[in-house]
Amino acid sequence: MALPPWLSELLPILILLAVIGIVVTRLPRVDLGHSRAFRRRRVLNWLPAGLTYAFLYMGRYNLNVCTDTTIHALSYHEFSNISSIGKLVYGLSFLLNGPLTDKLGGRKTIILSAVGAAVANLAMGLVVLKKGGDFNVVTVLTVLYAINMYFQSFGAVSIVKINAPWFHVRERGTFGGIFGILISLGLLFAYDWSKFIAEHLDVRFAFFVPAGILMIFAVVDTLLVRDTPGEAGQKDFDLGDGQVEGERLSLVEVVTRMAKNPAIITITLVEFCSGFLRTGIMDTYKPFASAVGRKQDFLYQHWGMLNCIAGILGGVIAGLVSDRLFQARRGPVAALLYGVMVGGSVIAFFTLGSSAVGWVEVAMLFAIIGVHGMLSGTASMDFAGKKNTGIAVGIIDGFVYFGGALGQKILGATLPDAKADAPYAADPQHWQRWPMAMLPVAVVGLLLATRLWNAKPKGSNVGAH
Repeated sequence: MALPPWLSELLPILILLAVIGIVVTRLPRVDLGHSRAFRRRRVLNWLPAGLTYAFLYMGRYNLNVCTDTTIHALSYHEFSNISSIGKLVYGLSFLLNGPLTDKLGGRKTIILSAVGAAVANLAMGLVVLKKGGDFNVVTVLTVLYAINMYFQSFGAVSIVKINAPWFHVRERGTFGGIFGILISLGLLFAYDWSKFIAEHLDVRFAFFVPAGILMIFAVVDTLLVRDTPGEAGQKDFDLGDGQVEGERLSLVEVVTRMAKNPAIITITLVEFCSGFLRTGIMDTYKPFASAVGRKQDFLYQHWGMLNCIAGILGGVIAGLVSDRLFQARRGPVAALLYGVMVGGSVIAFFTLGSSAVGWVEVAMLFAIIGVHGMLSGTASMDFAGKKNTGIAVGIIDGFVYFGGALGQKILGATLPDAKADAPYAADPQHWQRWPMAMLPVAVVGLLLATRLWNAKPKGSNVGAH
């Protein structure tokens, strides 16, 4: 039975508000004696930074709207090529941006990220409707999206760099849940808001709007965000993570230090698999649903909302289970969630012909975001020291996007294209290579995660990139 149009639009918002309410009320409260003035000033620091990162997501994944919103739409193969190159650039950028963030500080680099991504999005909006004109739009978009992803890559390392000095190790889990909500909202902005803007205004505005918002937040961050409490007129304090600042190390020295730690090597490889699988779900479901005639389904219409809810619940539940049941060990939860990925890939293979496959993909997204949120957040302060956080986070996050680039390339080359391969692409059974490509990666991730079963970090950090 079809829902009334007004309820169909309202229901996702009510679901999201309910999820956020449940998550916030269930988060543990930690009282470390901070003054009210300190807590107020801290909110004015992390909230603008968090919203900036959410809107960076909007300016990162809005390229998806170009696949099905106008008569000038990119084909799935064109989109996959552009996206895979962008992800590769993002992954390689840590070689430069990690050390730059450690040197300049997170405040300066997140402002740089916002301004650079805004300019790149403005340029993409100006050219996106000119397909078939006097120049090759796909080539131009590839270059502009790569530039966008270079500046985007500052965001993740900047967020960790900014927030680490403001939160005691005992507060970071609670803050991680709240901050994860903000970051997950970026998926809502990127998919549903961008789609709404493209359909009701013009596809160019799906790029212009985030560009404008990012410029506004660059100004807000300049006025409000500071790297340490001391710079904001508050008192610096012992973070309780057992780390000393030490000297700033070179990229080679940080990489060498991390390479000597078997747990970090394993985490990096697991996160490579996570990037492959996250891309296989987030960037493939909508082209699949469009090709097989499911554009009117609830899942397709509210894909960003469901991504957002999966992100919030995945990160928070994984963290709580890890802390409450496994004494802060991340490996057991990562292994369990990778088991969900293995089972989901098998179930997806047999449900491609029904709308149930969409809900399977949502469950898989919940699992993979849960893994990513935990593992990416345990490696920076724990193994590199506060002065080298940027490089450490960049390395881990870079491998996520290396995996995503490989996944985008493989799936883009092997899956049907709704335009070029119609009506072949309209048969769901011709998409069987989609879950088949994800299954072996999920199995490898599961095997790697079991090697982390007894690994226990000394501290934790916020990390959902």
